[in-house]
Amino acid sequence: MKNKETIEILNDLLVINNDRVEGYEKAVKELDAENAELRVIFSNNAEQSKMFSSILQQTVKELGGDPDTGTTNRGKVYRLWMDIRSTISTDKAVSVLSLCEYGEDAAQKAYEKAMEQDVNMDLPTRRLILDQKSALRDAHDQVKKLRNVMEKVS
Repeated sequence: MKNKETIEILNDLLVINNDRVEGYEKAVKELDAENAELRVIFSNNAEQSKMFSSILQQTVKELGGDPDTGTTNRGKVYRLWMDIRSTISTDKAVSVLSLCEYGEDAAQKAYEKAMEQDVNMDLPTRRLILDQKSALRDAHDQVKKLRNVMEKVS
């Protein structure tokens, strides 16, 4: 298959976005009503990855591949750790933000790895990856900034 390597790269990014959706949905459930602002941000981040996943799925199909629908084992372990850590943490918001930042770091690494792959990827697909990476970087920076502020306050 001509586009096999590109499809594999896109499916890796699809799985990372699936992890991100599940992670943020879990984070929303972990926070109580007093953290309504964080819950909105996390919901928006989950929606962002749902949109990215949809675009990636369509691109994989257009290239003749089958979109991956799963999550990574690393993501499953991360969500389990979120359960454990948030139940024992004295400051749940800071704890959840720290875990979300960890997830955002993983997403950035996945997108960096995708861009480093030496494959014959067409320009629109490369642009798609760069655009998503940039948007995810903004989300990462927002989560990191919020975590830093919340750490200083607590």
